[in-house]
Amino acid sequence: MSKARLSCLSAAIAAIFMAALPAHAYQQQQQDQQDQQQQSSTVAYRASVLHFTGDPSATQQSHEYYEDGVLLVGADGKVKAAGPAATILANNPYVPVVDLRGRLIVPGFIDSHVHYPQTEMIGSFGEQLLEWLNTYTFPTESQFGNKTYALGVAKVFVNELVKNGTTTALVMATVHPESVDALFEEAAKRNMRIIAGKVMMDRNAPDNLLDTPATSYADSKTLINRWHKRGRALYAVTPRFAPTSTPEQLTMAGKLLQEYPDVYMHTHMSENKSEIAWVQELFPASNGYLDVYNSFGLSRKRSVYAHGVHLREDELASLAHTGSAIAFCPTSNLFLGSGLFDLQAAERHGVKVGMGTDVGAGTSFSALRTMGEAYKVIQLHKAFADDPSTKKPLTALKSFYLSTLGAARALDLDDKIGSFKVGNEADFVVLNPNATELLKFRSARATTLEEKLFVLQTLGDDRTVERTYIMGKRQ
Repeated sequence: MSKARLSCLSAAIAAIFMAALPAHAYQQQQQDQQDQQQQSSTVAYRASVLHFTGDPSATQQSHEYYEDGVLLVGADGKVKAAGPAATILANNPYVPVVDLRGRLIVPGFIDSHVHYPQTEMIGSFGEQLLEWLNTYTFPTESQFGNKTYALGVAKVFVNELVKNGTTTALVMATVHPESVDALFEEAAKRNMRIIAGKVMMDRNAPDNLLDTPATSYADSKTLINRWHKRGRALYAVTPRFAPTSTPEQLTMAGKLLQEYPDVYMHTHMSENKSEIAWVQELFPASNGYLDVYNSFGLSRKRSVYAHGVHLREDELASLAHTGSAIAFCPTSNLFLGSGLFDLQAAERHGVKVGMGTDVGAGTSFSALRTMGEAYKVIQLHKAFADDPSTKKPLTALKSFYLSTLGAARALDLDDKIGSFKVGNEADFVVLNPNATELLKFRSARATTLEEKLFVLQTLGDDRTVERTYIMGKRQ
């Protein structure tokens, strides 16, 4: 008998069988078939699973952790469930399982502040901020008017993010529109969520890196219309920092925010004491660094200020009032000798904070290494306190929060990323606590979740990131 005749005969027998079934049994069988088809496009990732539901410094119910857990991801690249393996697998019997037991699944890391053009100058020798900019940064950035050159660096940059488990980043490009196009094009190949913008800079920099208030406004507007909310791309209005923008240009930045209220504002603030003094000279009528930005309407929800190392109490209160956020960049602040960010003060005022690598002054793309250095920054506050007991150490839970849900909240994206809430985009990372011999040796002696996380952030690096998934697809 031919295959075609056999197939027809099988279909006929099935039809007779279905007709003989009671109506409710037939409906149940149809439902079972639909469930099986739907579940066949869903994947269960089995491992230890951790994500955050709140800030560990504000609540004891800050996270959900499943030692033997499952992250259930639909064909649309979104989270369908996260919970105990036994429960989820029993409710989804037809779902294929990727067995990753012995590993830890966490939401993809979010970098709240990074410079992609500075990828090629990471690890450039010392000095402090202003000297470092003139010696290394500006000469490097001058090359990014060449689109082909920019694409080459953007590819390396995006690959480094993925290798280190970073699935979302708030990125500074250069003054050249081509640099923004290159980054967004490269990120789109991986469906990666990137927030970026053209640097606005019309003074106190080399002539070949200057724009004007008018051109910065026009170029930014064109880029917003081209990229904002195209796929997962989002745009950030990006005055580099107050010293490199005239009042006229900062006025244009404020105008863009009024015209496009759902874009971001991304800049630097209060990183270095010499920088702060310079701002006061340039804006003598201002009441401090933040007041300069406030006076041009730049502080609001989705405004992210990198560093904030030397903020006053009234400035922290102002940031909280406007819903602005700070990107805490520990490796950069240590590398340039800028100072020690006071996370405890930010918490006291309720300011949103996310972790940032700030490559290239930052010395690593790794969120894990950045967390490890953040712990040291907070510890060093004890050395300068009259009563060291008033300075609380940075817990591992808080570190992971700042690199996932905390950063998502800082970027006003916690309804999409940063946790395994049902319906969120399934950006996630698989961490291997046995990635190196030392890590394996030490992890075997870690007994609590907090201790396991602390070992990962202290001894881990890109080798610890076994897999990175973006919208449910392995990279």
